[in-house]
Amino acid sequence: MSLGFEARASKTTDNTNASMKGIPVLHVEADCIARAWELSLIELHKRGCDLKTEYDKPEDPPSKDATMTITITDPLSEPMIHKDFPGGPAELQEYVMEVCDGIKDHLVRNPEDPKDTRWEYTYHQRLFKYEVPSLKPFDQIEILCQKLAKTPHTRRAQAITWKVWEDNTCYDPACMQSVWCRLLEQDGQRVLSMNVRFRSNDAYKAAFMNIFALVQLQQRIAKRIAELSGQPVQIGRYCHMVDSYHIYGSYFKEFEGRFLGMLQKRSFEQRTLRYEDVREMMEEARPMILEKARAMGKP
Repeated sequence: MSLGFEARASKTTDNTNASMKGIPVLHVEADCIARAWELSLIELHKRGCDLKTEYDKPEDPPSKDATMTITITDPLSEPMIHKDFPGGPAELQEYVMEVCDGIKDHLVRNPEDPKDTRWEYTYHQRLFKYEVPSLKPFDQIEILCQKLAKTPHTRRAQAITWKVWEDNTCYDPACMQSVWCRLLEQDGQRVLSMNVRFRSNDAYKAAFMNIFALVQLQQRIAKRIAELSGQPVQIGRYCHMVDSYHIYGSYFKEFEGRFLGMLQKRSFEQRTLRYEDVREMMEEARPMILEKARAMGKP
C-alpha cells in the first residue's frame, strides 16, 4: 500500500537494525522540512525500539525510541509546513519568535530562588544570553557569526545550551544541546551548513516546530555573517541529530489514528502547506503574539 510520499525525493535506511545491539540508529533524508519530518516519524514507528521514559504513568505503554539523524538538503524549499504538527500557523510563528526573538525569556526562573517555579530555560536565552556564575552573559550566536565571518572554514563555530552546574539536577533540563555551523565555498557562493544536536526530542509533538524555528535561526545566522563579512551567504543543508527521538506511548492512539491515518487518506500536497501561502498571516499575528507573551507570567 502506498503511503503517498515520493521515494525519489528522500532516502531512509535499508538496515532493519535486527542485528544491532542497543538502541537503533536511524537516518532519513529529504528535500524539505515537511517531507523530512514525515519520513522521520514513519521510520521511527517502523524501526524504533520500545523504551520506558521518566514521564510515563504506570498505565502508559513504552515509547517508540531511536537515535535519529534527519538531513534536509534544501530547508527553504516548499512545502515547509506539515499540517499534522500540534498547532496552526499562529502557534508556529509564536514558537519562532520564542526561539529567535526571545519573547518569553522573562519566564525563565531565577536559579537562586528555590521558590521560583517558572521555566528552567528558553533556547533563546541559552543561545543569546548564556549565563555563567560570576561572568557576564555570552551571546553565543553573535560569537559564532563573528568566527565564521573571519574564518569561514573554522570548526569552532558552535553554541551550547547545557549548564552542568544546573541541568544535571533540575526537573526539566534543556533538550537541545548545541548548534554548529560551517561555511563552504560552492559554485562561487558561500553556503552555510548547520548541525543541531538534541539529547531528547519528542518526535510527534515537538520536532517539527523545533526544526522549523531552527531553520529560521539558520537564515538569521547567514544574514548576520553576510553583514559582518560583506559577502552573501546562502542557506545550505540542515542536519537534525537526536540521541533519543521518541513517540510517547501515551499518545500512540492519536499518532496512529491521525498521523498514520492521514498518510492513507491524503496526498502529500494535501498533508502540507507552503510557507509562502501563510507567511503574511503569520507575520500579521506578531503584535497579538507579543502582547500574549508580555501578559504571561504576570500575577
